[in-house]
Amino acid sequence: MSRDLHRLSPRVRAALGDRDVIVFDGVCVLCSRFFRFVLRHDRAQRFAFVTAQSDLGQAMYRDLGLPTDMFETNLVIVDARIHERLDAFGAAMSALGWPWRALAVARLIPEPLRSGLYHRIARNRYRIFGRTESCMIPAPDVRARFLDLGRAA
Repeated sequence: MSRDLHRLSPRVRAALGDRDVIVFDGVCVLCSRFFRFVLRHDRAQRFAFVTAQSDLGQAMYRDLGLPTDMFETNLVIVDARIHERLDAFGAAMSALGWPWRALAVARLIPEPLRSGLYHRIARNRYRIFGRTESCMIPAPDVRARFLDLGRAA
């Protein structure tokens, strides 16, 4: 599933700028591993990052009509399109290039199966993978790639 970037408020779009962005649950161990994986393999530094718990993350979830207390989907913005669920993973992997682009094959799983699989993992991710007490604090060199409402992209 993907949505048009114009569903977001002008203030949120201004904070995002024209960057490709990954929004993730900062206390979810699985989601944080996804963030670290992308960070490690994003050699072109294509992606900026937002935690779902931040002011910007909360505003994005509100604008999209998503719950702001249970983050059962990461959001990935690539080429001005907002992707959710397994499509978000596929969009991020495609954007990283080869060999990671091959993992975008996940988007070819038929929709009912893809959604069912994603929701089963999302609803049980804390129990299976764990959670931290608070969002991670990025190192100074990584901090510059995090966006927020108070800082232009």
